[in-house]
Amino acid sequence: MKADTIDQITLTKKKNKGIPSNTLQQVLAFSSLVVLVIFFSFASSSFMQWSNIVGILLSTAVIGILALGATFVIITGGIDLSVGTVMTLSSVITGIIIVNSDLPIIVGVVGGILTGALCGLLCGLAITKLKIPPFVATLAMMMIAKGLALVISKAAPIYFTDKPMFTKIALGSIIPGISIPNAVIIFFVLGIIAAIILSKTILGRFNLAIGSNEDATKLSGVNVDYWKMTIYTLAGAFTGIAGVLMASRLNSAQPALGQGYELEAIAAVVIGGTSLSGGKGTIIGTIIGALIMSVLTNGLRVLSIPQEWQTVVVGFVIILAVYMDILRRGKG
Repeated sequence: MKADTIDQITLTKKKNKGIPSNTLQQVLAFSSLVVLVIFFSFASSSFMQWSNIVGILLSTAVIGILALGATFVIITGGIDLSVGTVMTLSSVITGIIIVNSDLPIIVGVVGGILTGALCGLLCGLAITKLKIPPFVATLAMMMIAKGLALVISKAAPIYFTDKPMFTKIALGSIIPGISIPNAVIIFFVLGIIAAIILSKTILGRFNLAIGSNEDATKLSGVNVDYWKMTIYTLAGAFTGIAGVLMASRLNSAQPALGQGYELEAIAAVVIGGTSLSGGKGTIIGTIIGALIMSVLTNGLRVLSIPQEWQTVVVGFVIILAVYMDILRRGKG
């Protein structure tokens, strides 16, 4: 009975709001990606070189994993501004465990992921139990994680020079004969897992229901606070994985890195069709959105556009993504 009620809540919002189908949004996003690839291919002969394509995919892996977690949060109608600095904190904790404490690599990897999950849980607790708005709760966590990363590392990078196997987590290749980095494979595997969770599990159904109509979901007997905490914890775990991969890719944990990644992750989610008002979103759309952000950033770099102007362009893309979401909601 409860599951039927949840499905009815989600379907009712879709009918009443008249929101364009997820398929249409994915087609539009994919078309934009194709246009960008064609434009940069003609603008620079080096854009389609294999080494550059690998660079784009590696960049997409980190932003994309952050965006996967953010998708679940934004579908609830919430937001997470902490993913960039929590990613950094997870990298630092991984470095402390593996390098400073000289513990096995697997322990450091698990520690990094659990750090992200714990930060997500704390955000969820602040939002559900203390009734702090998601924007404020995750903004506070952003500052806390940034400070802790600097304090724990003593504001100095932690290098994995003596741990060559750690670098292979992101840059190695488990597919013989194909030089696709593990980080890219991990990203797409996580994308499949996230898609299954969102579309095939009770967590995914409650996730969509909470974003569609939280009050009605509560009245149907669902423990909304519990599921919100679970969702933020899950998103935090994705952030922790991104932190481990970032450290592996750079062969170091950089305590000053991370701030700004949250905006690119959120932009990727919104470009992919997830509504900032909640109740609507797909993992495939988020993956396409992450690819768009990476292609855009890389293309501007290949064209030797100054870094400050790259930031300006990305800012305009974020504004455009939010405006598109407003238009989608306004059609209802």
